[in-house]
Amino acid sequence: MDILEKGKESTKNILETIRTKKLVRRYTMLIIALLISACYFNLLQLPTQIVTGGSSGVSIILKHYIGINPSIVIFIISSVLLIVGAIFLGIEKTSGAVVSTFLYPVFIEITSDIGKWITVDLSDKILISIFIGVLSGITTGLVYKVGFSNGGISIISEIIAKYRKVPISGVSFTTNMVIVIFGGAAFGWNMVMYAAIILYIYSLVLDRVLIGISKNKCLHIMTSKEEEIKNYIMNELHHGVTIFDVKGGFLQKKRRVLMTVIPNREYYKLKEGIKEIDESAFFIVTDSYQVSGGA
Repeated sequence: MDILEKGKESTKNILETIRTKKLVRRYTMLIIALLISACYFNLLQLPTQIVTGGSSGVSIILKHYIGINPSIVIFIISSVLLIVGAIFLGIEKTSGAVVSTFLYPVFIEITSDIGKWITVDLSDKILISIFIGVLSGITTGLVYKVGFSNGGISIISEIIAKYRKVPISGVSFTTNMVIVIFGGAAFGWNMVMYAAIILYIYSLVLDRVLIGISKNKCLHIMTSKEEEIKNYIMNELHHGVTIFDVKGGFLQKKRRVLMTVIPNREYYKLKEGIKEIDESAFFIVTDSYQVSGGA
């Protein structure tokens, strides 16, 4: 077995470990996320007829025109696209969507009468849109975070992105916007504006769920007073410093960079400290969403 084959085998082993790790917890999170999705669909989205794309958006439109049950529409679309995805993307790529494909329509049917038990004032569609955006971002984020997929219309985006060599985010946006426009034609163009609010909030919340809220800042510092700044960080702020060599692209001059990660609350102290020590210091600040390990 050559080095390349060994590398592929090692990668497969890692992926297999990830898939089998904490299975009960992962499936529990998936079931909770799908159940919440079904609840807010029947409680908020279906009654207000706000179409935001996806198979659920198509189901709202078809219910309006031909009265077909949304759970049936979602199941048919998701099942067909799961098969298509397995053909064009491979079984491994689409396996994460199998549970969602079968379980989500069941939850849609089970919670179809939730409006009889929970009374919500649906007159304020802006407030409803905010809630839908937040809940959809949280639930989708949870599904992705535990290694599964929502399946459905997103499989079309993955297929087009694969064979047309275009970014999947752009294809997904275009696909969903087509469904949103059909929703606007069916229920009025004001609904498109509400859908835009939902999709914007959804994208923000989804990012926060997937990568978290940054509690730390990572700084890369280039300075002529390396020792003084290093000592300030280590002795005054009590944080570690990593030093590595770099070379400028323009002058080809070798320099040294200090890297440190600090809590947000101490960013001001470090920033002002750097300025006091070396006013001409060059530093870059980025959010650090996860910090783990270290000697």
